[in-house]
Amino acid sequence: MYQWRKFEFFEEKYAGKCTIPQEVTGNIECCSSGRGKVVIGCDDGTVSLLDRGLKFHYGFQAHSSSVLFLQQLKQRYFLVTVGEDEQVTPQQSTLCLKVFDLDKMQPEGSSTTSPDCIGILRIFTNQFPEAKITSFLVLEEVPPILLIAIGLDNGFIYCIKGDIARERITRFKLQVDNLSEKSLTGLGFRVDGQSLQLFAVTPSSVSLFSLHDQPPRRQTLDQIGCSANSVTMSDRLELIIGRPEAVYFYEIDGRGPCWAFEGEKKFLGWFRGYLLCVIADQRSGKNTLNIYDLKNRLIAHSVLVKEVSYLLCEWGNIILIMTDKSALCIGEKDMESKLDMLFKKNLYTVAINLVQSQQADAAATAEVLRKYGDHLYSKQDYDEAMAQYIHTIGHLEPSYVIQKFLDAQRIYNLTNYLEKLHEKGLASKDHTTLLLNCYTKLKDVEKLNVFIKSEDGVGEQKFDIETAIRVCRAANYHEHAMYVARKAGRHEWYLKILLEDLGSYEEALQYISSLEPSQAGVTIKEYGKILIEHKPVDTIEILIRLCTEEGESSKRGASNSAYIHMLPSPVDFLSIFIHYPQSLMDFLEKYTDKVKDSPAQVEIHNTLLELHLSNDLDFPSMSHVSNGKNRNLKVGSETAAILRAKTNGKVISNHNDSAEEKDCQERRKKGLNLLKRAWPSELENPLYDVDLAIILCEMNGFKEGLLYLYEKMKLYKEVIACYVQTHDHEGLIACCKRLGDSGRGGDPSLWADLLKYFGELGEDCSKEVKEVLSYIERDDILPPIIVLQTLSRNPCLTLSVIKEYIARTLEQESKMIEEDREAIDKYQEDTVAMRKEIQDLRTNARIFQLSKCTACTFTLDLPAVHFMCMHSFHQRCLGDNEKECPECAPEYRSVLEMKRNLEQNSKDQDRFFQQVKNSKDGFSVIAEYFGKGLISKTIDSPAVGLRSGSASSSNGF
Repeated sequence: MYQWRKFEFFEEKYAGKCTIPQEVTGNIECCSSGRGKVVIGCDDGTVSLLDRGLKFHYGFQAHSSSVLFLQQLKQRYFLVTVGEDEQVTPQQSTLCLKVFDLDKMQPEGSSTTSPDCIGILRIFTNQFPEAKITSFLVLEEVPPILLIAIGLDNGFIYCIKGDIARERITRFKLQVDNLSEKSLTGLGFRVDGQSLQLFAVTPSSVSLFSLHDQPPRRQTLDQIGCSANSVTMSDRLELIIGRPEAVYFYEIDGRGPCWAFEGEKKFLGWFRGYLLCVIADQRSGKNTLNIYDLKNRLIAHSVLVKEVSYLLCEWGNIILIMTDKSALCIGEKDMESKLDMLFKKNLYTVAINLVQSQQADAAATAEVLRKYGDHLYSKQDYDEAMAQYIHTIGHLEPSYVIQKFLDAQRIYNLTNYLEKLHEKGLASKDHTTLLLNCYTKLKDVEKLNVFIKSEDGVGEQKFDIETAIRVCRAANYHEHAMYVARKAGRHEWYLKILLEDLGSYEEALQYISSLEPSQAGVTIKEYGKILIEHKPVDTIEILIRLCTEEGESSKRGASNSAYIHMLPSPVDFLSIFIHYPQSLMDFLEKYTDKVKDSPAQVEIHNTLLELHLSNDLDFPSMSHVSNGKNRNLKVGSETAAILRAKTNGKVISNHNDSAEEKDCQERRKKGLNLLKRAWPSELENPLYDVDLAIILCEMNGFKEGLLYLYEKMKLYKEVIACYVQTHDHEGLIACCKRLGDSGRGGDPSLWADLLKYFGELGEDCSKEVKEVLSYIERDDILPPIIVLQTLSRNPCLTLSVIKEYIARTLEQESKMIEEDREAIDKYQEDTVAMRKEIQDLRTNARIFQLSKCTACTFTLDLPAVHFMCMHSFHQRCLGDNEKECPECAPEYRSVLEMKRNLEQNSKDQDRFFQQVKNSKDGFSVIAEYFGKGLISKTIDSPAVGLRSGSASSSNGF
């Protein structure tokens, strides 16, 4: 082991001036440590407890003669001692075992200060003969159970198990070798779950007892042993023995590793993963304490020591007690000091192994690796330096490493580091950009494929998606960029590459078709302009499928209407057609053909009307379209030059004009059809904006549309105005025939407007005037005087135009006058007769000559009732109603009711004016009101005694 390096990882404590206190007067026989105390047993039977720094705490008399063995327990503050006491009888041994409770002191006032002795036990009995004790070990089981193993010089091990304080114990003994009696030099317990084993070491063997078996089973592990004090247990429950040639480790299945440390091993110990060896040099006679780090194969400390009596570990220190009662305390240096020492010697590998073996935190390990990497970098060992930096990922800032390797000559190392950074999911967008740039500069397509197309690369988000797409796209690795975009579901990036970089419009359309409807709608809105420019027909098909979902909607049947309201609206996609009105028109026409009850049909119809009624679709931006890739209608430059030379450009111009005019006519035909179709008769309002439609028709001079709209809105005056503007006399007369017929709900006043128009025309229109006069005369629309006044304004009209009209009118008026005169004479005669009758009733008596009752037709007898209307009745036939004639009363009441109604109507002024307004002859309405006495002032006079119901009884004559 001379190859192992030596370091000073430990240092002496208390300036090397530790000694056993003077209060310890006897010779030291045994030592133990635990629970912050060092316990010393002496040959005078006293036990001393020492505090940190080996300062005396207190002592007490444990045995009367000598303390041979003791052990400080860990779980409870108990001390177990084996010593000599006074012999009670000659048959009993002087050796006994005591258990002291160090937490319980004897009461004050006693002569000594000592802990309570809670148990005393004789070790040797008749069944367990006395022998020399060579080793002693106590195992704490479940409190208060103790397992005590006592090794003897005859090869036996006496075991005592139980609660010693209550004397509830069991004893059994184990024999190491049946053939020879060999002294026990060391014992060691191994507890593994429910399994309990006991290692036993003699100078010539190593045995293992399985105490969980009954009876305990013995197994010989090795045929070599060791002397006393050269036995210890590691923290991994391995047995360690020291022999002059080596140090051996034992597991339960036999010998394990061995370490060839030469020299006589006087003491062995284990401290925090270090192996402690006190080795005697046969040549020089000096003793050396070596502290071995077996993991890292180094000597952590080596110091010459005096003759050592005991080796202990307490307070985080290693304590060596010498035969001259001096002591040496050695403590481990802190990690920072040890690392500084290694860094100064450039022993970075040792430092790394050290921090890893002592389970230092990850940050400390990363700092050591960083320094090692810096050291290798300074020596231009870039590969190894990068290997160290990679281990620091997650603790060291990546920019520290990246700056060192940005040189193009070290791009391979930088690429390796960035790959590891991404594998651990710690890469930022900038790191992704840098790695992809490294791949592209190296033209390493294979690594780029592995990075981009790995099965878990995109799914676990090991790199920033947008950054990867952007870098690959900039470096013309379009396939890789598209792969990342597609796998990550970044449809907008995938389409951007297809359309802007590769110009693969058909593939883009296929990709959009494969998306979900919601995603397809978003992508169409963003890239629809490009697609409409290059693939208008295919794009429109996708839009139609998206807005109608033909296959899905057909499956829904009755719920189709409700489902349409959930689909995207064509209005959402109008922006992509801003420079392509022809495509927009095709799209909306196909949509309206398929969907009849769209929630956005008003907006759709408005847009379609604007397209159909416009004079041309050749917007300024269309020139850009014609210069693009769609050159189907473009004539070759040479052919165009020849045609212009021959025809001076007129032929082409005429051809284009005729084509445009034909297209305009077709569109207007569609527009008129839309105006009619979108305003069905059952709807009060159309499925488009009427005001917008009127404005469009006026702006583009679309007379047919205006006429239809005005007629539907019953704006007949505006219809006439349209014909007047174009001087279409035939159309005017035809319009009035259609719209001026009151029998069909028309407005007869249109004929008056038409007559006024001809009267102010200033040209000969005799034929038209005669036709108009025929309708005016037929419906009696205007008085003749108004007709004459209106036509008199046209100097081009002669009297012959209205001669026949005037003659017929005068003849009709004369006939009406004659009829009125006859009616007047008749009314006057009736009035005279009525007045004469009234006078007669007032002045002359009435003679009633009826002999039969008017009601029952039987002979009239008394009592009887006679009415002035010459009707007579039995009184019994009249019942209670004797005041009015049953025969004449209904007629009289109807007359009274009519009078009341006339009086009530005379107070309804609105009705009177409405009748005057709606009548052909308002004067006749006023005359009628005067004739009925509704307008003249009337005075209520006292009731006259004359009434039809006045009657007299026969008894009164």
